[in-house]
Amino acid sequence: MVGVRDSVTQSSEFPPLLIENLSFQYRTREQPAIEDVSFTLHAGELLLVAGSSGCGKTTLIRCINGLVPRSYKGNLQGQVLLHGQDISDMPLSRISQIVGTVLQDPERQILGAHVFTEVAFGLENLGLPRDEIRQRVDETLDYLGIAHLRDRETFYLSGGEKQKVSLAGVLAMRPDILLLDEPLASLDPASAREALALFRRLADEGVSILLVEHRVEDALGIRPDRVLFMQDARIVHAGPLDEVMGLMDYRQVKLPAPVVMERAAKVPLPPFEPAIKPNGRDPLVTFEDVAFSYESGAEVIHGVNLTLRHGDITAILGPNGAGKTTLVKHAIGLLKPSQGRVLVEGTDTRKMSVAQIAHTLGYVFQSPSHMLYAPTVREELAFGPKNLGFSKEAIEAGVGEALDAVNVRALADYPPLSLSFGQQKRVSIAAVLAMRSKILVMDEPTAGQDYWNYIAFMDSILQTPGFAAILFITHDLDLAICYANRVVLMHGGQVVGDGAPSEVLADLDLLERCRLVPTSLLKANLAHLPETGRFMSAEALAHALVDSRR
Repeated sequence: MVGVRDSVTQSSEFPPLLIENLSFQYRTREQPAIEDVSFTLHAGELLLVAGSSGCGKTTLIRCINGLVPRSYKGNLQGQVLLHGQDISDMPLSRISQIVGTVLQDPERQILGAHVFTEVAFGLENLGLPRDEIRQRVDETLDYLGIAHLRDRETFYLSGGEKQKVSLAGVLAMRPDILLLDEPLASLDPASAREALALFRRLADEGVSILLVEHRVEDALGIRPDRVLFMQDARIVHAGPLDEVMGLMDYRQVKLPAPVVMERAAKVPLPPFEPAIKPNGRDPLVTFEDVAFSYESGAEVIHGVNLTLRHGDITAILGPNGAGKTTLVKHAIGLLKPSQGRVLVEGTDTRKMSVAQIAHTLGYVFQSPSHMLYAPTVREELAFGPKNLGFSKEAIEAGVGEALDAVNVRALADYPPLSLSFGQQKRVSIAAVLAMRSKILVMDEPTAGQDYWNYIAFMDSILQTPGFAAILFITHDLDLAICYANRVVLMHGGQVVGDGAPSEVLADLDLLERCRLVPTSLLKANLAHLPETGRFMSAEALAHALVDSRR
């Protein structure tokens, strides 16, 4: 990477990373997080690691970057070798010069108040001269195409912008090995495509990359050199892309729609019937000419007129920084409009407290660390209902149903903040489910989720009686295709598209303007729309086509 990567020369005698018989069990857990893991990462290799949430992928990264056992305590066995040297013999400061890590949740990585100081943080800790620090920061921001963020406050960045800044802080250190833990989770589709192209470019320039990613279909587009598939703390498949993809279960890993359709057509389709029934009336949340500016002065949303009605399952899509989260925070009362008004069941939110609004709207934050604090998952789920005055019996029933809905009953007595990001995300959703709010609002509900859990909890949520409407912000076009009956597209702080998924998502020019990349599932649905009349999942589409051709 000219001008950005000029790492310390390492011996070519040894591979950048060698892992031998690695096992680790957290001292708070009964089962190993990873068990008997062995593999080699070669110079300039891009290695994709896939697997279900909680299978050990993040723990593997912690072992490589030295946080296990220095920060995360437990029983560690086996070896991690960097350029032939056991990291147990290396100080963390030395490891950090060789290994750079980008976390799933940028909120847990960003420390600086401004973008420049954030990217410069690691370089300052290396004791580099000020002029070199300034040069490296500017070159890295230019390389990533985010130089315009240089003087911005990190607090006001979108989730996707924060992820890019986190990556910049790591790349400025010029590591030999780059560990990417769900780096696409907060990125809009176009940004994700650009990020993946960047990772491929970095690998081609000699950086060794270990990419942990649930968005497997997206990652396949850059042809990773090898794939490791983990299950229950072990590597169960390893090898070239085409070989491993043929062994993956389409119900566990999100594969391209044509592959899923071919396999799913031979498997019975389980029944699915949403509990929410649209009636086209009953306004629940109304935005009337809403505009809003943060303290920085620039308008984030403006001219928004939108009504959410009973039965709407609404997906809000758009690029990073389009104002999606700001819009939703107005609905739940965390923000009040600078202009216009927001009505919740006919009442102006300026006249309601956040607690009053919570009876109607339950909100799942994009970052679970903003929500979780209790000693155990069970106590976390009980907190909201207690504050809303639920009876003991109602709390117990709601907590039990929520644990089952998102598949975390086995984790009920664990501390939420000790869980993986994907597990934390499901716990944060369960915490809102337990409150039994009339409208469920979720910000990036599938971020950090493996495909099986994402399908399971979305199916469960939509089949749970009691919700009048569901609203979710997502960068996952396929989530909207499979579950939404309404799509709202945002761009530049405005609503630029609103209607049925088969109408809004058929406008490919509009999608491009909103930085949405057509997926294989969208293409398949558009191709067969004359036969089906609506959008559906790859599995449902496969069966619909079989039925229509009989």
